[in-house]
Amino acid sequence: MRSKTLSRRCSTVTAAALSALVLPLSAAHAADTTPQANRAATDAFGRVADAVFTDRTAALLDGSHPARTELKATTGGIRLSDALTRTQNTAVSSLHGTRSRLAALGEAYTAADTDVTVNRTRVRGQRATVWVTETTTLTYKKIRGDEPDTTGFRAHHVLTFAAQPDGTWKLTGERSTDRGPRQVNEPVPTVSGKTPMAAVDAPRAATTYPAPAKPKNLGTGTTYNYAAMAAYAEKYWRNYNAAYRRFNSAGGDCTNYLSQSLKAGGWKPVTTSAQEYGTWYYGTSTESDSWVGVNEWSWFTQTAKRTTPLANVYQMNIGDVMQMDFNKDGSKDHSMITSYRSSSGVPYVTYHDTDTYRRSVSSLIASYPNSAYYAYRT
Repeated sequence: MRSKTLSRRCSTVTAAALSALVLPLSAAHAADTTPQANRAATDAFGRVADAVFTDRTAALLDGSHPARTELKATTGGIRLSDALTRTQNTAVSSLHGTRSRLAALGEAYTAADTDVTVNRTRVRGQRATVWVTETTTLTYKKIRGDEPDTTGFRAHHVLTFAAQPDGTWKLTGERSTDRGPRQVNEPVPTVSGKTPMAAVDAPRAATTYPAPAKPKNLGTGTTYNYAAMAAYAEKYWRNYNAAYRRFNSAGGDCTNYLSQSLKAGGWKPVTTSAQEYGTWYYGTSTESDSWVGVNEWSWFTQTAKRTTPLANVYQMNIGDVMQMDFNKDGSKDHSMITSYRSSSGVPYVTYHDTDTYRRSVSSLIASYPNSAYYAYRT
């Protein structure tokens, strides 16, 4: 049964809570009953976030990387409690599993760079809330020799700190505010066990590598300009096109961004149709459900025969689309477009929510081994 509720969702599971990280306030504020997050404390908040996310990213790297010492040691006034150490150890252990699954799929990373920017800090009573942006770049190991140089993403997090009686701050929580797949440096989420819907229009795609050959004509004379689709996606993956409305706070921007990329490659709008999900368009003040909705986009493309299902995600080529159902509940959650394909047959997808450039399909499968995948030939 087709739901009539617009599925503008690129959902993700909330990050596991972190707890009990102690940060000192300045001596001037140590005696205050309502401490303020001065510049030194704000900088410390950023260093803590950077250390946490850097530690997780390092768990994915090929070879031995002693980055964990930054979290284990008590340096610069930053102290970790046993509770936070256990939480972080669990996350790192999960990411080691992701690294192993990636290795089995023929992918690895040799280096990474993580930078955290504190965007805003708010103090109310004994509680501080800190909004940060994480920007991470990972370097692909040249295993097959045809991988792109890097993959990157920009993620947004909210950290909460509680003031302690001894004049220190304690990190009490951390969560992601982005929709879409968790980034590769997030632990593997658990499956919710929801009951699947009665029907799913597009068949699921296999995730085994290598896939049976499914050639795609990318040259001139084709109906669509697939190179233009990829060029658009890679131009606006991080710096959004101001000519379009953004839907990050209205359920997610992933399918809006996908639709823009397809339009850039020659997809024509459909403004009227006798079919329930037969239109696809973007206007000055409105847009079709299929332009922004994950499931609605699938239903439109199947009805209008704009796409054909692919049997395996590794069959995707430039301009092809992948969707994910994180919890296998029958409702698709996220859309992304293939902007690069290696000669050895690995597609790399680019998407919004969270804004990501050339992430390999192998990386997503390793991070989401229990999800359902859908692949579309455009």
